[in-house]
Amino acid sequence: MSDKILVVYVTRYGSTREVAERVAETLRENGLQVDVRPAKQVRALEGYRAVVLGAPLYIGRWLKDAQRFLSRFQADLAQRPVAVFSLGPTRLEEMATPDVRAQLDQELSKYPWLKPVAAELFGGKYDPATLRFPDNLLGALPASPLHGAPASDARDWDAIRVWANDVAIKLR
Repeated sequence: MSDKILVVYVTRYGSTREVAERVAETLRENGLQVDVRPAKQVRALEGYRAVVLGAPLYIGRWLKDAQRFLSRFQADLAQRPVAVFSLGPTRLEEMATPDVRAQLDQELSKYPWLKPVAAELFGGKYDPATLRFPDNLLGALPASPLHGAPASDARDWDAIRVWANDVAIKLR
């Protein structure tokens, strides 16, 4: 096994990729060798001594590609340190609610074998102009909490950097 860290991500509109790239950049600044890949492109975990997984939460659930990645590589992930981050609410005021972190904890509980060295939920990004079907219905349907909502970006880049620095220490 090499000394490389794999930062793997699942994204629908690119926001989680941007965070994964920032996490990788911070890990590199801490002297770690890092590769960044979308989960769909990962064929094996050989050659990586640790994994950082990034996946957004949509309506409280990880996208299917994150679930498939965890299932496919369960045996390999159980033998390596793993850190997990998710992007969640897209408005800053939603990040302050007590049950927000519970969404990530609930997803993690579906994988009792997974014991992350670090797990964090960050705010997400919402841009109704980029949404494709069927996601664009969330902004169009009057009953949706996103009906008429403006574009927003609740990602806290300072918090992401602090978390990635902590992960770097744990992965050394």
